[in-house]
Amino acid sequence: MSDAPGGLPDAPPQYTKYRARPRLLPLRGGDEIADLRRTDGRPPRTRGRRWTWKRVLKWVAIAVGAWIALSVVLFFLSAQIQSGNVSGETKKALDDSGYPLSSANNILVLGSDQRQEGTKEPGASTSGPSRADSIMLLRIGGGHNSRLSIARDTLVDIPGHGVDKINAAYAYGGAPLAIQTVRNYLGVEVNHVIEVKFEHFPTLINSLGGVTYKGGCVRSKINGGKANGGYTLRLKKGSTHIDGDQALALARTRKNLCRPNQTDLDRAKRQQQLISAMKSKLATPWGLLGVPNGSFYRLPFIAWNTPRTFRSDMGGATLGGVFAAMAIGGGTHTEVLGSLDGSVPETLKAAAVRRFLKN
Repeated sequence: MSDAPGGLPDAPPQYTKYRARPRLLPLRGGDEIADLRRTDGRPPRTRGRRWTWKRVLKWVAIAVGAWIALSVVLFFLSAQIQSGNVSGETKKALDDSGYPLSSANNILVLGSDQRQEGTKEPGASTSGPSRADSIMLLRIGGGHNSRLSIARDTLVDIPGHGVDKINAAYAYGGAPLAIQTVRNYLGVEVNHVIEVKFEHFPTLINSLGGVTYKGGCVRSKINGGKANGGYTLRLKKGSTHIDGDQALALARTRKNLCRPNQTDLDRAKRQQQLISAMKSKLATPWGLLGVPNGSFYRLPFIAWNTPRTFRSDMGGATLGGVFAAMAIGGGTHTEVLGSLDGSVPETLKAAAVRRFLKN
């Protein structure tokens, strides 16, 4: 009982509660208590976790992984958008195949010779049906990595149109007829098709930071040359770092003023060299990280623009498998099939096809 008058019980004691705010960087095992106990006059240890090379490496790895993941998402999205632009007739003309990483796939690459409005290039098509400016068959996947270019003036039998230059098949019936013509001529399956949009080609090359071309002297006038509103290309012999406009002009150069005796077969070789230069920029560590023209920090831009450069039946997963197979496929066997007069002996063609399928 309480001693207070009236015998009433004492009131319960009152307390004030205080709550400590949580630390942003919590201390590890007893550091704070150890600091309070110090009697040697040394300053308290730095609070919080110290940055070590392992922690730095960890966060760098996370940042790199996030950058690559963003690039993959953009690539898949862009590829899916572009695959919807391929006609049903084109898809029906193709042969079935397995996934590119585990199975060999033959991919037909077609580049149109259609030019933009306002061109000054004699005989250039700016509307309506256009011929194939470049015809190349890639064999990718299952340990294969080879390229076979067909000269555009090669004489073949085009279904429904008789004997004509092979590049006319694209003008007569678009990608479906070009696929059928190449399949009949070479006797091989065509599993996928890529129709290159040359108007977007410079954007892709520039997103890579340019590429290095190695070859002989090239001098040409595209779309009438600079004096007529076109483009004049001048490349010295040896290694030259070129931008998108130069790469497009190089791919289109048929008459090399440096070497007037060169033919369309030489142009096909230069186109293959461009593809090799692009591959080395993307498929090697130095190509991605090289200074000053490394491409790693441009990966999202490259990933978005690559599918926009062409029209293909392949969606993001299949196209990603193709690029992965190219990257790990090792050395590439390249060959150009054709002749100056457009005729190719059967024995020569059969040997080229065997090498293409083997490598």
